[in-house]
Amino acid sequence: MRILKLALLCFLQLSCMGQVVEKINGISFVASREAAVQENVDEVAKINANHAAIMPFGFIREVDSPEIIFDTERQWFGETKKGAKQYIELLHSNGVKVMLKPQIWIWRGTFTGTLKMNSEEKWKALEASYEQFILNYARLAQETNTDIYCIGTELEQFVKNRPGYWKELIKKIRAIYKGKLTYAANWDEFQRTTFWDDLDYIGIDAYFPLSEEKSPTVGQLRTGWQRWKTSIATLADQKNKPVLFTEYGYRSMDYTAKKPWVADRDIENVNLEAQVNATQAIMEEFWKEKWFAGGYVWKWFIHHDRAGGSNDNQFTPQNKPAEAVIGQFYSNNR
Repeated sequence: MRILKLALLCFLQLSCMGQVVEKINGISFVASREAAVQENVDEVAKINANHAAIMPFGFIREVDSPEIIFDTERQWFGETKKGAKQYIELLHSNGVKVMLKPQIWIWRGTFTGTLKMNSEEKWKALEASYEQFILNYARLAQETNTDIYCIGTELEQFVKNRPGYWKELIKKIRAIYKGKLTYAANWDEFQRTTFWDDLDYIGIDAYFPLSEEKSPTVGQLRTGWQRWKTSIATLADQKNKPVLFTEYGYRSMDYTAKKPWVADRDIENVNLEAQVNATQAIMEEFWKEKWFAGGYVWKWFIHHDRAGGSNDNQFTPQNKPAEAVIGQFYSNNR
């Protein structure tokens, strides 16, 4: 009997070792004015993506304003609950899994990491408003059997100043939504995020500075990753949690890896090769790691024929050489 038990244990261990965890080969599916149609999803399939981030929005007027305005008739279709549901259902019908990732937009594009109230009264009001916002979409995530739910994006000051609130909020979310949870920490925030133990993935928006070069090579970029990769891997080991790049991507411009978070529309020359090299480098560095779950490239517009192109210096890889790199890599790394 003892020999049989030992044999069974060995079999189970070998079976577990042999299991392949599918990498998340994702795109960030940008909210549009109108509903998505099948041809929009066909383009996602062409690059072998198996996941998409869906991003409804809530709006705040000022960086110290506690009211989140969301799910209104004045918003674009894809920014609303109805639109997010339509996107999710269409993607699911095509076998594409979804991370629902509600986000905040502060007027004039003020960075959400600076969202901070100047009184206890305002903090309480923001907490109540954010809870209403995020639980609204938690219900949608549960209703649609969404695969991953992201509870916030780049909200460092909110997280830092109200840690108890976030712990309780996660409990409320889990009472509604039964799938996997993450939070999208900014690249310079993730080591200070206080609630990784309560989530399923360590989520990072991976805009790490890698190189001062105008057009760095893949080798230079991989070297630039090493200091960051070590700290990411260490946290994954400490928390015993997989890492998910809730956003990753590079603009097709000169110096793309110097400050990858910069989104100004009028700077730097178009540099398609720099985007290709940066994309290849991040994939070669991370997708092979067992502790790395995958990521969602920033960003993918639903109307493929109108997006990107050889004269575009923005983030999307669409209709640029980087698109082929992603498609090939996603095909080979599942």
